Amino acid sequence: MPELPDITVYIERLRPRIEGQVLNRVDLASPFLLRSVDPPLAEFVGQPIQQLRRLGKRIVWCFPGERFLILHLMIAGRLHWKAAHAKVPGKIGLAAFRFAGGTLILTEAGSKRRASLYLVRGSEALAQHDPGGLDVLIADLAGFSARLTRENHTLKRALTDPRLFDGIGNAYSDEILHAARLSPLALTHRLHDDAIAALFEATRTTLIGWTQRLRREVGDGFPENVTAFRDGMAVHGRFGQPCPECGTRVQRIVYAENETNYCPGCQTDGKILADRSLSRLLKDDWPRTLEELESHPLGHRHGGAS
Repeated sequence: MPELPDITVYIERLRPRIEGQVLNRVDLASPFLLRSVDPPLAEFVGQPIQQLRRLGKRIVWCFPGERFLILHLMIAGRLHWKAAHAKVPGKIGLAAFRFAGGTLILTEAGSKRRASLYLVRGSEALAQHDPGGLDVLIADLAGFSARLTRENHTLKRALTDPRLFDGIGNAYSDEILHAARLSPLALTHRLHDDAIAALFEATRTTLIGWTQRLRREVGDGFPENVTAFRDGMAVHGRFGQPCPECGTRVQRIVYAENETNYCPGCQTDGKILADRSLSRLLKDDWPRTLEELESHPLGHRHGGAS
């Protein structure tokens, strides 16, 4: 799933291409993409995009008259910048947003159609799509600590809950926890102050560092290889491989559609996280699907486990 670093770079590379430009046409290839009907899509065609914003893992296109197009890529949605008359690819193609200088193609791999496009009018309607997560890049330690300990969750769940933190998903949460040397199953209410401070620093360093790295890789081009599995990651997607810090083989926990990767040597004092209490803990604290929290536009209004 594209997370904060990926979405940030998407927006930065889209700005010189479509900000200020008129949306000439939208070709929808999948009826499942569009999730709202008021205002109608026709109201956006022929109008200029005034600004692009990030709302968690969503990309918001701002149009005149306080009208907003909200694009959530979910797990497998990807954006591609192509020539003005490019065709929507078969099978994986969802939509083409056409401008005078090029076409933005939206694709989604796999058979499930999870990516979504909402059209809303007014700032209040836009706010309904904000999960309410804290932006750790502008937060201080006190704010981070208060949000982290607001509910009692495993660290993996807390970091990836969009109601608690902004833009962090499965991949970068693994990297953050490895950098902080903390177990993904440590409970937030049991963390001491030093551990919270280490997690805060690791969160900021990881997100900033990967955003800068992706910018360098893309250069002036467009990010065409957005993936959750990148060379240079310490643990995410590296099950069975040696940890780059201590050489211990990376382990993983798989539950329903969720997977977390960790280093026993760096994060759990050598312990493999598999015992009889594990399945109950995961059942109580982890969502069964990656989209469970992400897909609901009003998710921040629902309480979590405590």
